[in-house]
Amino acid sequence: MYILGIESSCDDTSAAVLNDNILLSNVTASQDVHFEYGGVVPELASRAHQQNIVPVVSAALKRAGITKEQLSAVAFTRGPGLMGSLLVGVSFTKGFARSLGIPMIDVNHLQGHVMARFIKEKPEDTTPPFPFICLLVSGGNSQIVKVNAYNDMEVLGQTIDDAAGEAIDKCSKVMGLGYPGGPIIDRLARQGNPLAYKFAEPHIPGLDYSFSGLKTSFLYSLRKWIQDDPDFIEHHKNDLAASLEHTIVDILMKKLRLAVKQTGIKHVAVAGGVSANNGLRNAFRDHAKRYGWTIYIPKFSYTTDNAAMIGITGYYKFLDKDFCSIDKPAFSKVTFK
Repeated sequence: MYILGIESSCDDTSAAVLNDNILLSNVTASQDVHFEYGGVVPELASRAHQQNIVPVVSAALKRAGITKEQLSAVAFTRGPGLMGSLLVGVSFTKGFARSLGIPMIDVNHLQGHVMARFIKEKPEDTTPPFPFICLLVSGGNSQIVKVNAYNDMEVLGQTIDDAAGEAIDKCSKVMGLGYPGGPIIDRLARQGNPLAYKFAEPHIPGLDYSFSGLKTSFLYSLRKWIQDDPDFIEHHKNDLAASLEHTIVDILMKKLRLAVKQTGIKHVAVAGGVSANNGLRNAFRDHAKRYGWTIYIPKFSYTTDNAAMIGITGYYKFLDKDFCSIDKPAFSKVTFK
């Protein structure tokens, strides 16, 4: 079967084609218009999706070497995300699927991120066994998920305020480094000393996260240091980035270790935009050696929002004939079904 995946939850318009569970194409159009605003502007994002979705879908089909008439179903992100952006993808999918007489498959965006490690580029590629633990970290979510099956995911812990990616972006903005902050902090951190500065770490019981206190600690520390040296950030930005990254990764991994200890599950995956971070990836490799974990780290191209993860989730739902009726609307907020 051929599955078309469509992703439009934020500021990336993406389309992918899979032949069963093998990826044939994955095309993404990013939006540069948001850089000057220091964040995604919802109205501009939805307008850009309208411009991009038809050429992106056409390119995905062309690269896959098939026609739209060969498609078996269309999988699409129904939520969560920015409502205006989602509506573009949802509306396109409804019209496209209806015109071809093929079923629609709605996909939870967060479920798609977790399932990204199941994308195969060749049949022999390995995938995690069920159950496994997944650390889902992005600009909007920080969760520890126990994955019992593709359609059975249990949130063991999650942020009670800000997500890890959001904390990185906002600290980058405070430093005047630009948007998005994740790649900038990652690049600078590779040249800095991760132990140069200490920032407050939260003490939250259980497996939940909190990053708002870290942001406050970072801001107040900067204010104090800038009083003594107005050019402090410029003189120490590598060490600041490395110390910030080290603190966030340390917070994430402490709770993840606890989750592994409590569940006894040593197959551990990471997903979401922050999974592209070099420090977090190195921490996973270190934990695999120290604690005997079997780890699953996605390719960089599958860490950010992409349609391949929507398509692979749609593939498994297709096997169960779990289709979506045309009257179902997009939704902006939810964790997992």
